[in-house]
Amino acid sequence: MSSPVAIIDKLAFGGNGVCRIDGKVCFVPLSCPGDEVRLAVTSEKRSYLTARITEIITPSPLRVIPPCPLFGSCGGCNWQHIAYSHQLAAKRNIHAETLWRGARVESERVGEAIPSPQEYGYRNRVQFKLHAGAAGLQIGFFRNGTHFVEDAAQGCPIALPVINGALSSLRSVLASFPEPDAISRINIECGAREAVATINYSGNNHDAVARFFRERFLELPALSGIFLQGGHKSSLQKLCGDGYLAYPMPAAAPDSPPTTLTFRPGGFSQVNSAQNLAILALVRRMAAFGGHEHLLDLYCGNGNFSLPLAQCVTSVTGLEGYGDSISAAQDNCRLNGVSNAEYVCVDVAAGVARLAAAGRRFSTIILDPPRTGAADALPGICRLNPDRIIYISCDSSTLARDCGLLAGQGYCVAESVPLDMFPQTFHMESVTLLRRS
Repeated sequence: MSSPVAIIDKLAFGGNGVCRIDGKVCFVPLSCPGDEVRLAVTSEKRSYLTARITEIITPSPLRVIPPCPLFGSCGGCNWQHIAYSHQLAAKRNIHAETLWRGARVESERVGEAIPSPQEYGYRNRVQFKLHAGAAGLQIGFFRNGTHFVEDAAQGCPIALPVINGALSSLRSVLASFPEPDAISRINIECGAREAVATINYSGNNHDAVARFFRERFLELPALSGIFLQGGHKSSLQKLCGDGYLAYPMPAAAPDSPPTTLTFRPGGFSQVNSAQNLAILALVRRMAAFGGHEHLLDLYCGNGNFSLPLAQCVTSVTGLEGYGDSISAAQDNCRLNGVSNAEYVCVDVAAGVARLAAAGRRFSTIILDPPRTGAADALPGICRLNPDRIIYISCDSSTLARDCGLLAGQGYCVAESVPLDMFPQTFHMESVTLLRRS
């Protein structure tokens, strides 16, 4: 095939632009709707093509200049070259199309995408990859589609400034670390006032490594704590500083103090703090609590959504399979004086089945499953017969699948609202309300 010329029509799930070549759908990375481009086809399947841009003949008016020098090679961001207003429109359209294909949810039930207050400098948790080679220590992110580390010498523009400050200090400290090739990655996570680094170390000199970072801790002023991990989450060891991260969530009543929530490094937390607040506001509105409800929170984590809602309901029950998150939720109950909530460490599908078998009744169920969705738990959820299901999702495809399954059990989507939790990428979060039909 010669070098075809095409105009990019729209953006697709996965981040690529879409055009047609000889009537066949073609996916083009790093393109922008409205671009007139010359392409080189990189693969041809039965139903679609993929291609790369060899020339932008006429750039789209939606194109902007990416601020990151690694954009296009780093595998993290997809859309820094697209105006933010169009990113939002594309996410709403992709979400609506996915729900229609997977669950026949009408487009009018899908709200406009809620923008992030920060288009950059929003991310409170970042994992940096490391590689020690002839060119020195590279700290950054994998090149798109490879395990080659692109060095983020200037930091990451979507990360909070405190993370980039911590990374800069870590570079200086690691310059004298005796085993640089034994550190494969560093996670930096932030609370409202704290920043903690977790060093993933694959060597055998754990005592020496612990001593090294304890002695150099004062050279890392942006960090409030350092942890060492040898592989599995269970190997996490605090080396110095604080062991918890904390952030506030607004109270249900105007005259009540905010809920302070803690979590431990490695536990799940939303990466965009401002949008976490937006999700809570949506959940509160969709739930429309009257004070008499029994609330079930599935994949509850540290109680992120249900603990701030505890004073709005009669009782809260939370289920989560990760023990450290449940320990944090229980600590958060004590910290905030919440006495009407119980949090249980159990596989969610098994836990829901037990609740149903015991005849428990919940008027409202909140679930925030991993990207793979909640298909295993849905039979038990339906046996519990809630009035409302509020489904928080980071993947529109598995959400659509699960909404289709729930529709077969009499639950229909009343509304679904996408949120831009991840500006400059194609990823999004959404909050969906389902009611019994």
